[in-house]
Amino acid sequence: MAAAARAASAAARSPLLVHHRRRLPQVPSGGGGSLRVGGVGIGAGRGWEGRRRTRIGVRVFARYSQAQDFSTRLQDRVVELPKLVEDLLQTSISTGPRGAFRMAQGIQAVLGVGGEWLTDLSKTANTSAGIPSQMQLGLLSPVYLRRLFERMGATYVKLGQVRASSNFFIASAPTLFPAEYVEEFQNCFDRAPSVPYDVIESILREELQRPLDSIYEYIDPVPIASASIAQVHGARLKSSQKDVVIKVLKPGIEDTLVADLNFIYVVARVLEFLNPELQRTSLVGIVKDIKESMLEEVDFRKEAANIQAFQGYIDAMGFDRQAKAPFVYQHCSTKRVLTMERLYGVPLTDLDSIRSLVPDPELTLVTALNVWFGSLISCESFHADVHAGNLWLLRDGRIGFIDFGIVGRISPRTWAAMEVFLASFATEDYDAMATALSEMGATGNDIDINEFSKDLRKIFSSIQDLDTEIIVATARGPDATAVSANVVLDERQMNALFLDLVSYILC
Repeated sequence: MAAAARAASAAARSPLLVHHRRRLPQVPSGGGGSLRVGGVGIGAGRGWEGRRRTRIGVRVFARYSQAQDFSTRLQDRVVELPKLVEDLLQTSISTGPRGAFRMAQGIQAVLGVGGEWLTDLSKTANTSAGIPSQMQLGLLSPVYLRRLFERMGATYVKLGQVRASSNFFIASAPTLFPAEYVEEFQNCFDRAPSVPYDVIESILREELQRPLDSIYEYIDPVPIASASIAQVHGARLKSSQKDVVIKVLKPGIEDTLVADLNFIYVVARVLEFLNPELQRTSLVGIVKDIKESMLEEVDFRKEAANIQAFQGYIDAMGFDRQAKAPFVYQHCSTKRVLTMERLYGVPLTDLDSIRSLVPDPELTLVTALNVWFGSLISCESFHADVHAGNLWLLRDGRIGFIDFGIVGRISPRTWAAMEVFLASFATEDYDAMATALSEMGATGNDIDINEFSKDLRKIFSSIQDLDTEIIVATARGPDATAVSANVVLDERQMNALFLDLVSYILC
């Protein structure tokens, strides 16, 4: 497959190779202990491979020629330059002097962690074991990179949590991040340095505008958890004697987030300007989404609304015996303070405790996923930070959903398009499929729906035309017989299909 890709790439760079490429002879499939699998349209032999591969070469060559037109690219960059300058100026103005302050903090963090690395390096350099492989990576090693993120503050700790939770949610599936980095960055969860209680107390007085002893019977000065942007303390309400938790925004966090995220946005914007091909990755769009999500997380009024919406969904769907969200006490909640019912239980990461509470831990997890998946359709927003630390098994056997700072929303228009998209598979209605994908935002705004529909039809037709075999092998032992089966595809057809998909991406 790799050889075919290189051949196509070479052909794309030479018009002679494109026009004089020979079609390989068809090799018959089957034979030798293999079981042929038939199906609708399989092995129809419509000469698709030869026609499509020539078309690929022409398309890729055209794209390559266009990409190499330096004057055209330079002209495009000149046109985009005023927009870039305007965007950077607006971002710099919104950041203000905080940007210079954060840059100084960043330099200090790099020097501090770099000093720790040099100290540790000097301790191991003279040992018989030599320098550990992880230390050879310098500040890019998992331990020192995590320390650097923690020193840089809330924004980078949150990014570290995103890195860790990606593997937390996908579990054992392969991810973009090596396992040692994911494991190290798990330490970012609820292990950020805590803020002294007297600072927390002053924030509570400022926000609630009342004596604290008129609201709370007591507040535990020792935090239950200290995360990147907030700190959580246990307490008891004076009026109802209910146990609650108080989530308090750490001081200066919002300014830090704005400065850091604006800097990351500027870097992404400049990178896309210098290399327009990066626009395919939607780098700037991703940074914008992260910025919007993080800034929403520092407004606890929005989190309170998210919690109430989710609990409303649980009640409306009759899931109140299976799941629960904490009750929000609005009279002692503000933008920077959130007072909620305290839920008692164990996180889903604590398997031993889960087994002591319920007989079937797997059923518990299935229940949690069913409730969450239902919220995608039936709730105005869904919990978008569903790692095992935010899912608790409560003492009464229900699933407790906590931490609604990050939520997602799917518009009715997108859901309607998704329903059409799924239905189009069964009916093979490629016009509807193309329209639905466009409505969901999977294509550009200037897409030609008719041409897109034709391309989809050709791709799916080529998949149906793949020659497939199932090879069954048996092995007899003294006590049992083992049977294995493998599905084999024609490699040349797969190469042609892969190159065809590449041509659609490039063109």
